[in-house]
Amino acid sequence: MIDLAIPYYKVIGKEVEVFEHAYKNKIPLLLKGPTGTGKSRYVEHMAAKLDIPLYTISCHEETSSTDLIGRFILKGTETEWQDGPMTRAVKEGAILYLDEIAEARPDVIVAIHSLTDHRRELFIDKLAEKVKAEDSFMLIASFNPGYQKGFKELKPSTKQRFASLSFDYPSEKVEQEIVQMESGIDASTAHKLVSIGNKIRNLKELGLTETASTRLLVNAAKLIHSGLPKRLSVKTAIIEPLSDEREITGALEDLCNLMI
Repeated sequence: MIDLAIPYYKVIGKEVEVFEHAYKNKIPLLLKGPTGTGKSRYVEHMAAKLDIPLYTISCHEETSSTDLIGRFILKGTETEWQDGPMTRAVKEGAILYLDEIAEARPDVIVAIHSLTDHRRELFIDKLAEKVKAEDSFMLIASFNPGYQKGFKELKPSTKQRFASLSFDYPSEKVEQEIVQMESGIDASTAHKLVSIGNKIRNLKELGLTETASTRLLVNAAKLIHSGLPKRLSVKTAIIEPLSDEREITGALEDLCNLMI
C-alpha cells in the first residue's frame, strides 16, 4: 500500500536504513551520483517518512554563506535581521538539503563545518552569535563526482565530515517500474524508453556532458501518456535536453526513432 502523502521513491538497497541510522546518530549525509538518479526524491521521501520539515537549497556558483545564513534588510528607515534557510533549519530542527554543494562558493563549505562535527552549531558572524542545532536537525548534501571531477571537487577533508551514499542508474527492471509508476505509461512503452536510456548511456563517442537520466525518461513517458506522439516526446524530453549540437541531436534522433 503506497502512502500518497509520502513522495514516491523506489527503494533499491539499504538506503532507508542508512538514512534512519544517520539521522538517529546525528551524522550528516553526503549523496554522490549522476544527475537524475533519485537523490533529491530520496531526501523528500525520507523527510516525509520521518515527518520532518525540509529546506532544499539548489546550489550554484553564486550561492554564498550570506544567502544561507541570513542578512540585514531595510524596512522603512530601520534595518532588520532576516534568517536564511540554513539558520531556520538549524533553529527549527529541520532537514537542510544542499543540492550540488560543490557548485556553491567556498564560504558555504566553511559555514557548514561547525554543523558537521560534534559541535552541531552555526556561527552567525554578522550577529556574533552561535546557534545550537535542535536535536532533530540533519544536514544532507549532494554532488555529482563524474561531472565535477577536476572542475569543482569537494575536498577530502570535507567529504570525511559526512557518511556517504552512492547513487547510480537502476537496473532495467527497476527503472521500468519507476517510469511506469511516475507516469502511468504502459509496460511496453516504459521498456522501450528504458532501452533508449541505456543505449544513450553507452554512447561514449558522442562526448555528452550529461547522459540520459531516469528523470528524462519519466518526462518523456509523461508526455506520451498525455497524448503527445512518442517520437516527438522522446525528442523533446530526452534528445534536446542532452545537447545543443545539431549533429549530436540528429544522431540521437535517428537512434531513438529506430527504437520507438
